[in-house]
Amino acid sequence: MRLAVLVSGTGTILDAMADAGLPVSLVVADRPCRAIELAAGHGIPTSVVERDSFGDDFDRTAYTEKLVAGLDAVDIDLIAMAGFGTILEQPIYERFAGRILNTHPSLLPAFPGWHAVEEALAHGVQVTGCTVHYAELEVDSGPILAQETVPVLPDDDVASLHERIKAVERRLYIETIRSLLDAPPTREVCK
Repeated sequence: MRLAVLVSGTGTILDAMADAGLPVSLVVADRPCRAIELAAGHGIPTSVVERDSFGDDFDRTAYTEKLVAGLDAVDIDLIAMAGFGTILEQPIYERFAGRILNTHPSLLPAFPGWHAVEEALAHGVQVTGCTVHYAELEVDSGPILAQETVPVLPDDDVASLHERIKAVERRLYIETIRSLLDAPPTREVCK
């Protein structure tokens, strides 16, 4: 299977994937970022499908179509979002249905969205964690593949809690992706 990783930031998850030997065929970013440099350092091909706007005039559907065309051009089978900051539209979920993964720093369905760690602390939970799930059109809503808990410590702030979640997240995401890559192909039964 040809795996693409979508990134927007520092690339810590991508770096862990490469160090673990996951066969990443392509790294795609929505903006210039450190993750692209890390990918190049690991010898992984890269592409930047740069957003033309971060305002209300951003054409999310056109951007998604451009991204899908780039993934199709290199025959990608499985997509792993790794800190990808652009919410994508229907064309990618139609083209890659059931083949887009995401990781999220909470025990979904609790605390979906960009501020999950802050919200967990604000709600005073004693346990949070991370979730690996299939991505769907609605943000952080797809079927859950794996979850693991992380305790919230009395002296935690957003940074300390997020770092502990990231350590678990990197391992759990890699294990989940590896299990999908290693799974035998399914065969349809003719009737």
